[in-house]
Amino acid sequence: MQLDTRAQTLLKALVERYIADGQPVGSRALSKISGLDLSPATIRNIMADLEELGYVSSPHTSAGRIPTPRGYRIFVDTLLTVQHLDEHAVDGRLRLPAQQPQKMIANAAQMLSSLSQFAGVVLSPRRESVFQQIEFLRLSEKRILLVIVDPRGDVQNRLLLTEADYTPAQLVRSANYINQNYGGLSFDDVRTRLSSELRQLRDDMGSLMQAAVEAGSEAMTDQSDDMVISGERNLLSVSDLSSNMSSLRQMFDMFEQKTGLMQLLDVSSKATGVQIFIGGESNLVPMDEMSVVTAPYEVNGKIVGTLGVIGPTRMAYERVIPIVDITAKLLSNALSHS
Repeated sequence: MQLDTRAQTLLKALVERYIADGQPVGSRALSKISGLDLSPATIRNIMADLEELGYVSSPHTSAGRIPTPRGYRIFVDTLLTVQHLDEHAVDGRLRLPAQQPQKMIANAAQMLSSLSQFAGVVLSPRRESVFQQIEFLRLSEKRILLVIVDPRGDVQNRLLLTEADYTPAQLVRSANYINQNYGGLSFDDVRTRLSSELRQLRDDMGSLMQAAVEAGSEAMTDQSDDMVISGERNLLSVSDLSSNMSSLRQMFDMFEQKTGLMQLLDVSSKATGVQIFIGGESNLVPMDEMSVVTAPYEVNGKIVGTLGVIGPTRMAYERVIPIVDITAKLLSNALSHS
């Protein structure tokens, strides 16, 4: 439903005041801060309408009102005046020597945190799913370390527990077979080709190769180590998020497990520009009192990851939005020229 100008002005004033001090806002306060020449009775009627529409609610202990997730949504979508942030004041933090993309990403997370005073998060570019070569290292009987090298030279390790005990010579022969025949392919492609070619191999060697392909595929698609979070401790000082043990447990479960946060960042990478996920409105945000402001970033014009700020629903969106927007642009520029 479209709100008239008076209702928009009062809702904007209410949200801004609530963000500033965290206390329910009464009609008397609204009459002073809204700039509208309205009687208290008229303001009460408009607020009653806004409450009926689901934009504000009345805590039972107070005569004032607070914004609902729906109220925050209309505020950030249509009523917000975004502050100006000087890009030149922050871009020096991402100026690093070439070939240090992970350092740039870590710096971007720290910058988001320090500028917002909340938590900053950056989802790193997805790793290529192809591998350049692998190596098997025998650790002990039936325990083998799988070493995977991707085309960029990045190395990942996975432990394999096997039914058979392989000799070093067998491990070298198996690695050579995979590297010579499949190097430069994705593990999914290798899995498909191996299924038809394993009949030509001895069963015990075939099972080793299958185990390597499964572990390698998991390693190349696992992004749990590719999320950089900075400033989680800042959220401990936000009373809205740390007011009770249940909220604290939810918050740190989110940081520890990362799965839900990664899903949220992945969703935002498919959109353009800044996205705002408001707790209580979006199922992707685990807490009603939490919001996440995100933006995708690019390398040479292609979206490769997402970054954002995690904070309370009662955050100064007009200040956080430009922080996220400019950091995404600066990181895109830095990575494209690294």
